[in-house]
Amino acid sequence: MQPVAFMLWRRLDAPGHDVCRLDRNGENWQIDGAAAFRHEDGRAAQLHYRVRCDRAWHTQWSTVRGWLGSEQIDFSIVHDAHGAWKLNDAPLPDLGHCVDLDLGFTPATNLLPLRRLHLAQGEAADAPAAWLDLESGSLIELEQRYERRGESGYWYTSPRFDYAEMLEVTGDGFVSRYPKLWEAEA
Repeated sequence: MQPVAFMLWRRLDAPGHDVCRLDRNGENWQIDGAAAFRHEDGRAAQLHYRVRCDRAWHTQWSTVRGWLGSEQIDFSIVHDAHGAWKLNDAPLPDLGHCVDLDLGFTPATNLLPLRRLHLAQGEAADAPAAWLDLESGSLIELEQRYERRGESGYWYTSPRFDYAEMLEVTGDGFVSRYPKLWEAEA
């Protein structure tokens, strides 16, 4: 493994932090991280996550382990070469068109579509993702769109959450400012 970048975020809408590292592993990419935060329902959470992508930034697999209040969390997510998704070995046929995984509790996975799409200034693209919903323990589609509006600015929309804001991104592709939700710490 060859470390490429590190990020530390502070949550803005509730107490919490997240830290992750991006590694190059041969031709693959891997994000390893840990988040500790107060969930929107008041429960404390501590989650370790790992996401592996191929050289073109297509999600291959992920694990999420830890706890949310008194509930143990242990998810295994697989996205095979044919585009099929599985959550804890259960097939999810409705997500075949999704390339990216979005772990909703961390800004780390926004890196995946940003790197994969490699948008030039003025370009925009839809990037539907398989989104991990901690509440229901399910993987569902998350509509999202990125529009590059400057060297480090992306207009981001997610209709499911009625969210539309300008994200600021580092040269490595990590979101450094996610208005109202997360902000990188120096």
